Amino acid sequence: MTKPYTGGCACGAIRYSIAGEPVFSNHCQCRDCQRESGTGHGSYLTFARAGVTLTGEARQWDMVGDSGNVKTRGFCAVCGVPVYLTFAAQPDIFTIRAAGLDEPARYKPQVVTYAVRGHAWDPLDPSLPKFETMPPA
Repeated sequence: MTKPYTGGCACGAIRYSIAGEPVFSNHCQCRDCQRESGTGHGSYLTFARAGVTLTGEARQWDMVGDSGNVKTRGFCAVCGVPVYLTFAAQPDIFTIRAAGLDEPARYKPQVVTYAVRGHAWDPLDPSLPKFETMPPA
């Protein structure tokens, strides 16, 4: 068994422990991720929901992403740091922000999504495959 992925918000009020390996890791350049991160992209790891243990009280807000699907962002009410995302269309997955990991070096991006929204001032690893939106499932 691999070591769980652990992390949480900046103040420690929300924590997670996730068993198993990510099913998907990406840099996302959609406008929502740009706005939420304050830069040109967000960096994420997605896991099977069944392996997630979450402690603490997250505030949530729903929005419609570039895909047209509703996504829910969970953030800390104390420090305001965004911690996770869930998706109405995919209830069996749980996505965390790479920066929230206790060991951020464990993040290994596989692809860039929504590259059509990327900016020249936010260059990403040119060796990563790029998709204009989300890759096919």
